[in-house]
Amino acid sequence: MEEENNNAVHHELADYLKGHLGDGMVGLQIDRDELCIEVTCASICKCMKFLRDDINCLFKSVVDICGVDYPERPQRFDIVYNLLSYNQNQRVRVKLKADEDTQVPSIAKIFPTAGWFEREVWDLFGVYFSNHPDLRRILTDYGFDGHPLRKDFPLTGHVEVRYDDEQQRVVYEPVELTQSFRAFDFTSPWEGDGILPGDEKAEKGQGE
Repeated sequence: MEEENNNAVHHELADYLKGHLGDGMVGLQIDRDELCIEVTCASICKCMKFLRDDINCLFKSVVDICGVDYPERPQRFDIVYNLLSYNQNQRVRVKLKADEDTQVPSIAKIFPTAGWFEREVWDLFGVYFSNHPDLRRILTDYGFDGHPLRKDFPLTGHVEVRYDDEQQRVVYEPVELTQSFRAFDFTSPWEGDGILPGDEKAEKGQGE
């Protein structure tokens, strides 16, 4: 019963947003009891202002902004904004698509705390936020090469760090252990034809 009520609330809000965001809203879905809407990059500031200020929304809190990388797509990145309305006791997820050259408008002037989250997305994924008041790396070091949460970033990185006793300082050197880009094998080892470590002992024990 509660799930049905929640779905009704989500559908009501979805219809309301469709009517007010117009062409700026290009998709929506209700998944895991949360409403997710997709907007165009150009309309993100308009959308955020509406969600923050409209009397039927009042999403005053940005819980998180994060990135997702789909390197096989032309627009490889999803930028995901999670908002919370204390007044309505409701959440909404807003997302947009971007490629490596897209300049996503910053919403830091609408939600000041968003500036920190946008810096993190820039640092880890390389998505540029235009009109950001202070777009600098936030987690990696000065001069870091690349963006470590991109799926084509090597697991070992490009440099390694060590303390040099002679120079009395930390030095950066090219990584010696070469490692290929990330490759994900989703096949379960219990379903494949390979032999798992230790299987040969079990078979020997059964024969005895």
